[in-house]
Amino acid sequence: MGLFSRPSYGYELIKNIQQFGFVEGQAPPGMIYRHLRQLEGDGLVSSEWKTEGTGPAKRVYCLTAEGKDVLAVWVDYMKGQANNLNTFINQYQVVQKNKTRSRQ
Repeated sequence: MGLFSRPSYGYELIKNIQQFGFVEGQAPPGMIYRHLRQLEGDGLVSSEWKTEGTGPAKRVYCLTAEGKDVLAVWVDYMKGQANNLNTFINQYQVVQKNKTRSRQ
Protein backbone atom coordinates (compact mmCIF):
# COMPACT_ATOMS: atom_id res chain seq x y z
CA MET A 1 0.00 0.00 0.00
CA GLY A 2 2.94 2.29 0.67
CA LEU A 3 3.73 2.23 -3.05
CA PHE A 4 0.15 2.43 -4.32
CA SER A 5 -0.18 6.20 -3.96
CA ARG A 6 3.23 7.00 -5.44
CA PRO A 7 6.72 5.61 -5.98
CA SER A 8 8.92 5.69 -2.91
CA TYR A 9 12.32 4.74 -1.64
CA GLY A 10 13.02 2.19 1.07
CA TYR A 11 13.76 4.57 3.94
CA GLU A 12 10.53 6.46 3.31
CA LEU A 13 8.59 3.18 3.32
CA ILE A 14 10.24 2.20 6.60
CA LYS A 15 9.23 5.53 8.16
CA ASN A 16 5.61 5.27 6.98
CA ILE A 17 4.78 1.58 7.28
CA GLN A 18 3.61 1.77 10.89
CA GLN A 19 0.64 3.95 9.87
CA PHE A 20 -1.05 0.77 8.62
CA GLY A 21 -0.91 -0.85 12.07
CA PHE A 22 0.80 -4.10 11.07
CA VAL A 23 4.14 -3.26 12.71
CA GLU A 24 4.66 -1.61 16.09
CA GLY A 25 7.48 0.90 16.11
CA GLN A 26 9.91 1.19 13.25
CA ALA A 27 9.99 -1.71 10.83
CA PRO A 28 13.38 -3.42 10.62
CA PRO A 29 15.15 -2.11 7.49
CA GLY A 30 16.52 -5.53 6.59
CA MET A 31 13.00 -6.97 6.54
CA ILE A 32 11.67 -4.18 4.32
CA TYR A 33 14.51 -4.38 1.80
CA ARG A 34 14.28 -8.19 1.72
CA HIS A 35 10.56 -7.96 0.93
CA LEU A 36 11.14 -5.28 -1.70
CA ARG A 37 13.73 -7.49 -3.45
CA GLN A 38 11.32 -10.45 -3.32
CA LEU A 39 8.46 -8.36 -4.71
CA GLU A 40 10.74 -7.11 -7.46
CA GLY A 41 11.80 -10.68 -8.26
CA ASP A 42 8.12 -11.64 -8.46
CA GLY A 43 7.42 -8.80 -10.89
CA LEU A 44 5.16 -6.90 -8.50
CA VAL A 45 7.53 -3.99 -7.90
CA SER A 46 10.14 -2.32 -10.08
CA SER A 47 12.96 -0.05 -9.02
CA GLU A 48 15.46 2.39 -10.44
CA TRP A 49 18.30 4.44 -9.04
CA LYS A 50 17.68 8.18 -8.70
CA THR A 51 20.73 10.43 -8.50
CA GLU A 52 19.12 13.81 -8.05
CA GLY A 53 20.57 16.51 -5.84
CA THR A 54 23.79 16.38 -3.90
CA GLY A 55 23.03 13.38 -1.71
CA PRO A 56 23.69 9.72 -2.38
CA ALA A 57 21.74 7.83 -5.03
CA LYS A 58 18.42 6.35 -3.86
CA ARG A 59 16.64 3.30 -5.20
CA VAL A 60 13.04 4.29 -5.90
CA TYR A 61 10.41 1.55 -5.96
CA CYS A 62 7.03 1.54 -7.67
CA LEU A 63 4.23 -0.96 -8.16
CA THR A 64 4.00 -2.64 -11.54
CA ALA A 65 0.64 -3.19 -13.24
CA GLU A 66 0.73 -6.78 -11.95
CA GLY A 67 1.54 -5.47 -8.47
CA LYS A 68 -1.54 -3.23 -8.57
CA ASP A 69 -3.68 -6.19 -9.63
CA VAL A 70 -2.33 -8.34 -6.79
CA LEU A 71 -2.91 -5.50 -4.32
CA ALA A 72 -6.54 -5.22 -5.47
CA VAL A 73 -7.05 -8.96 -4.91
CA TRP A 74 -5.39 -8.71 -1.48
CA VAL A 75 -7.61 -5.76 -0.49
CA ASP A 76 -10.72 -7.73 -1.50
CA TYR A 77 -9.49 -10.65 0.64
CA MET A 78 -8.83 -8.32 3.58
CA LYS A 79 -12.34 -6.84 3.24
CA GLY A 80 -13.76 -10.34 3.59
CA GLN A 81 -11.57 -11.00 6.63
CA ALA A 82 -12.63 -7.70 8.17
CA ASN A 83 -16.29 -8.62 7.63
CA ASN A 84 -15.69 -12.01 9.27
CA LEU A 85 -14.02 -10.36 12.27
CA ASN A 86 -16.85 -7.85 12.60
CA THR A 87 -19.42 -10.67 12.52
CA PHE A 88 -17.48 -12.51 15.21
CA ILE A 89 -17.22 -9.39 17.40
CA ASN A 90 -20.91 -8.59 16.97
CA GLN A 91 -21.94 -12.13 17.91
CA TYR A 92 -19.66 -12.04 20.94
CA GLN A 93 -21.19 -8.75 22.06
CA VAL A 94 -24.73 -10.13 21.70
CA VAL A 95 -23.88 -13.22 23.76
CA GLN A 96 -22.04 -11.12 26.35
CA LYS A 97 -24.99 -8.73 26.62
CA ASN A 98 -27.44 -11.65 27.04
CA LYS A 99 -25.25 -13.21 29.75
CA THR A 100 -25.10 -9.91 31.60
CA ARG A 101 -28.90 -9.59 31.47
CA SER A 102 -29.45 -13.14 32.70
CA ARG A 103 -27.25 -12.51 35.76
CA GLN A 104 -29.35 -9.54 36.84
